[in-house]
Amino acid sequence: MDERPTTTSKEAGVVAASVYSEGRRVADIGIDEAGEWARREGHIVWIGLYEPSVALLERVGRQFSLHHLAIEDAIKAHQFPKLEEYEDSAFIVARTAQLVDGRIAFGETHIFVGHGFVVSVRHGASSSYAHVRERCEARIERLSEGEDFIVYAILDFIVDNYFPVLDSINEEVDDIEDHVLATTMGKGEIEQLYTLRRDLLRLRNAATPLADVCRRLERSDIVAIDPIMRPHFRDVRDHLRRVQERIDTMRETLAFAFEASLMTAQMQQTEISRRLAAWAAILAVPTAIAGIYGMNFEHMPELKWEYGYYVVLGVTLTICVALYWRLRRAGWL
Repeated sequence: MDERPTTTSKEAGVVAASVYSEGRRVADIGIDEAGEWARREGHIVWIGLYEPSVALLERVGRQFSLHHLAIEDAIKAHQFPKLEEYEDSAFIVARTAQLVDGRIAFGETHIFVGHGFVVSVRHGASSSYAHVRERCEARIERLSEGEDFIVYAILDFIVDNYFPVLDSINEEVDDIEDHVLATTMGKGEIEQLYTLRRDLLRLRNAATPLADVCRRLERSDIVAIDPIMRPHFRDVRDHLRRVQERIDTMRETLAFAFEASLMTAQMQQTEISRRLAAWAAILAVPTAIAGIYGMNFEHMPELKWEYGYYVVLGVTLTICVALYWRLRRAGWL
């Protein structure tokens, strides 16, 4: 289910807003007091937003002195996965994927991170981040590591949710692969194949840039990212590599399936053409003989012979049988 604001939320668009100290939740807070809590030593504010209004994002931006360009990007919600560094904060964009009615729906998650705060902004389809918060709160010693662990937990959750999507697509790919040689693809199967390749391409376009983001988090001196946490982002990047490999494998399988279907259809057409040509050759014999003896000439050989009719039928039948036998041995019939 989507992580949408409940009736107990303080305001629309706010999923959760809490402050933590030494890995434990201290209090649930309002947006307008978040900045004060974040400036306290040893405290971390974690805010989750779902499709917030422009006014709400601007209020959050004022609390943490977020760069106005990052706020604009979070409002537009049509961003390419990326990592932007500012003086006192970093801005991360990740694409999310979720199965909706059997098809892939894509969304976005924007993450603001700085000393003392993490703000996640969700747009579109994605699984609930409430599970991420619950897991982090259950591991006090890990949550006490700070803002970087929260960022890692969110990114890891996003990448892990790619795998159920890939498993669903893989089932369809296997089904296509099993039937591609048995039957010729119709219009519906070709449309399904095209849709799968398009979905895989969109998923690859979401995963590949995110691997670059994790690489930068692993190797760069990003604000609020402790060097001790860098191996965790390497782990996320390894998962993304597995995602990319599975996507490439399935795209190649679908390409081979389409080529195999085309080759099968061409072979069937060739077989039909050979059969038609063979029968046309056989039928050409009686057609030629009938055409000759159908000419209106008075003086034609054997025209008035008593047994001419039966001889012509016999010769025609013999030639046709001989052609049929020869063409059948050649595999044309």
